[in-house]
Amino acid sequence: MELIERGSVTSPAGFSAGVATCGLKKSGRADLMLLHSERDCTAAGMFTRNQVVGATVTLNRETLAANSDRMRAIATNSGIANVCTGATGLQNARHMQSLAATAMRCRIEQVLVLSTGIIGVQLPMDKIRAGLTAAAADQHPDGGMAAARAIMTTDTRPKHLAAQIQLPTGSVTIGAIVKGSGMIHPKMATMLAILTTDALIPARTLRALLIPAVNHSFNCISIDGDTSTSDAVLLLANGATGISCARGEAREAFAAALTHLATELAHLVVRDGEGVTKFVSIRVSGARTKADAHRVANTIATSPLVKTAFAGSDPNWGRIIAASGRAGVRFDLQRAALWIGASDHETLQLVARGTPCDYKESDAAQIFAGSDFSVHLDLGCGDAETTVWTGDLTHEYVSINADYRT
Repeated sequence: MELIERGSVTSPAGFSAGVATCGLKKSGRADLMLLHSERDCTAAGMFTRNQVVGATVTLNRETLAANSDRMRAIATNSGIANVCTGATGLQNARHMQSLAATAMRCRIEQVLVLSTGIIGVQLPMDKIRAGLTAAAADQHPDGGMAAARAIMTTDTRPKHLAAQIQLPTGSVTIGAIVKGSGMIHPKMATMLAILTTDALIPARTLRALLIPAVNHSFNCISIDGDTSTSDAVLLLANGATGISCARGEAREAFAAALTHLATELAHLVVRDGEGVTKFVSIRVSGARTKADAHRVANTIATSPLVKTAFAGSDPNWGRIIAASGRAGVRFDLQRAALWIGASDHETLQLVARGTPCDYKESDAAQIFAGSDFSVHLDLGCGDAETTVWTGDLTHEYVSINADYRT
């Protein structure tokens, strides 16, 4: 697998994208994106587990259940989430789907729709109609970069990647864009992500590949512990290369590349988290089950006390141990050990058998002062482990979210 410089969702053959400015964002920047495939796609999606969901989540679940092998387009607006908008909101989502189908000359059931932004506001459909018409006329095979910008809300930079996979039968490409900065917590994927490929993959196989890729990437990040109402990861495969990745070594190579790409995108989301100044890897090992390891790691990653200690470069390991103890996972503290580390420092052990080690506080503080470091907690009661990624909790996070609607 080889990453493509400035790769995006339109890097795979047969995909194009256009953008438009509808006036949904306070910034006045582009706020609508229309992705199109020149041929039918198989499709798979994963969505938020929040029981409060946006109209687009409801519509996409319905659309994919009925038609996962003839998809053509994805229409996305940012600035308004179309959540808690009742029957009118669902009607507007369906209308947006219909408008996109008309603009791209395909059937309504061949369009998926995404919305992100403020909750409780109805979509201005006249603006959406004009935007979709403009985005349809603006289609470019290199439009993925602009599409990545158009779906941003509080993101400070666009997030996009693509990778090429060399197979004995030729090469296939996976491309992606993602938005996410706040309201990030792993109960599906915690943002909007659109992935495309020119490989030939049946819909059922595509979903089987997407689930583990998401579970090992987007489901392993947290910014603030808040699960969004509109989370969605969509994967389209148009088979433009004619190269099948449904079985054998080709499937294995595709699966590995998909997981790698999703993980890199997940890292980009954390690094661009609202107010985040530090990227922190939290590894929990020695658990009885992977689910136990994940629960402990997530509890540490979402603890306000732990995250503010990260922000203050304070190696207050007591907060980390305390957070692990309230995760609902049984372990013996007298078997627990804790290390911290960074690429430019030797790994430093802080705790052994539940008690502090003999180390210099200044050495620990220096590691925590870095912009990229790791925390490793071993529970000492099994062989299972996992890693999640998070950031610090700063004054800037409060400022962004206190002023979000003003």
